[in-house]
Amino acid sequence: MKCIRVLADVNQIIQCKKDLTNVQRQTKSLSNLLSLAGNEARLKILYLLFQEGTLCPCDLSDILKMTVPAVSQHLRKLKEGDLIKNRKVGQTVFYSIIDENTLWIQPILKNLVSKNMRNGLQVNV
Repeated sequence: MKCIRVLADVNQIIQCKKDLTNVQRQTKSLSNLLSLAGNEARLKILYLLFQEGTLCPCDLSDILKMTVPAVSQHLRKLKEGDLIKNRKVGQTVFYSIIDENTLWIQPILKNLVSKNMRNGLQVNV
């Protein structure tokens, strides 16, 4: 497709560039979140952590019917992406969503929950 522009709105272009600069950090964070959550297993993990607050890899393994090493790989990616944090209690490691990320994740996951409740469906993870 070819773009044929007769007259450019220079002020609009300048303003759009400024707007993008102002939201650069947020777009990078959201892009990272969406990229990581684009994997179904990781989205389910985020959903479960959002609903439950904290879970350990063994719990996630049982819930998701995945091996602990597979769950751990997903947790590692989410942690490296700065979406979740961990806390060690004895020999058990518990994972939770980093508080500031809840603002990004909450609308997406609440939408999942509300759609299932409206339809009378149970959430299957």
